[in-house]
Amino acid sequence: MDVNGPWTRASQAAGLLVDGQARPTVFARMSALAARTGAANLGQGFPETDPPEVVAEAAVAAIRAGRNQYPPGAGEAVLREAVAEHQQRFHGLVWDPASEVLVTTGATEALAATLLALVRPGDEVVTLEPFYDQYAAVIALAGGVHRTIPVSSRTDERGDLVLEVEEAAVAAAFSARTRLVLVNTPHNPTGLMLPSPVLQRLVDEAAAVDAVLVTDEVYEHLTYDGAVHTPLAALPGAQDRTVSISSAGKTFSVTGWKIGWVTARPELLTAITGVKQWLTYTSGAPFQGAVAEGLRLPDEAFTAIAEDLRARRDLLVGGLREIGFRVAVPASGYFVVADAAPLGEADAAALAERLPAEAGVVGIPLSAFYREGAAAQAPGGDARAYLRLAFCKDVPTIEQALERLDAWAAPRR
Repeated sequence: MDVNGPWTRASQAAGLLVDGQARPTVFARMSALAARTGAANLGQGFPETDPPEVVAEAAVAAIRAGRNQYPPGAGEAVLREAVAEHQQRFHGLVWDPASEVLVTTGATEALAATLLALVRPGDEVVTLEPFYDQYAAVIALAGGVHRTIPVSSRTDERGDLVLEVEEAAVAAAFSARTRLVLVNTPHNPTGLMLPSPVLQRLVDEAAAVDAVLVTDEVYEHLTYDGAVHTPLAALPGAQDRTVSISSAGKTFSVTGWKIGWVTARPELLTAITGVKQWLTYTSGAPFQGAVAEGLRLPDEAFTAIAEDLRARRDLLVGGLREIGFRVAVPASGYFVVADAAPLGEADAAALAERLPAEAGVVGIPLSAFYREGAAAQAPGGDARAYLRLAFCKDVPTIEQALERLDAWAAPRR
């Protein structure tokens, strides 16, 4: 039987298949390594905290009340209404919950359905680089051509790593063939938040070539030190051409529930729904109302969630600095980027393979978020020595990881 069809060829080209077998993601592989070795897992970004009690109890109550069968394909009305209320409350964006909100199986499905619906073979798709690894995979599966805007690096007066995006680099990524711009802000893997001039430049460049803007905003509430997330859709001239994607997993520590959503104008959402209905059709019935409860929590609940994570960030950042890593302090998200070059390690990919055995710690090499060879060409410096380490873990896990890394690094200092 010939299985070498266009999707298989696209998967091979994107590096998703190795010798005809599905290649596991770097996150799955490193988490399996952590489980096998007993290493502290600062690799995969799943939190070790419980969801807000009201959210958890709402899910339990829904299960006991029998809400265990298929919900509507577009999502329960209560959640679509809560998403629309949330977007207006926090961002001033008005969406019709009946025609402009779609519930998905996490942001992952939302991204896949959006790209598969809107990208045609040969269309160019622009992302930042480094990028969440799903992006390259789905662009390839849709037959798109991946173009990137590089995140550059420099060292500040304190000796910390500073990551940023230049406006000139934004303009250089666009062409007459640009069909879609996938913007991840707050950014995974770096924790970077794009400043307003860069966001507006993205909107202006997309408008100039009539491209669709797609935003991945799953870390929208996890911002620190006074930083405030600005959705692209809230910028002048952007809402009508923007598909906004977010989810409950990161904000409420329920990554296993896989409840996400899309907001977009009806003509865009109809196309996305046409693909989504053949992927999962619908998602977690008992969780949808619980997520709606979460989205309606008071402002101070969202502030408390972010402040708890900021304290964990500061614990990890401070410890890594003392050990000898050069650190990029994230303004958002779950992750710290740490440069291992000061400790004599130039290849973080090789280091990540060794650390579980040598130090009892798992991290992810930042090069996993670049196209092949691109980490070596990152503007401002070679990114091959950079690790991504998660601080969404409980405090004892972070402290244990730092103690182990300190002992490992001692002979190298």
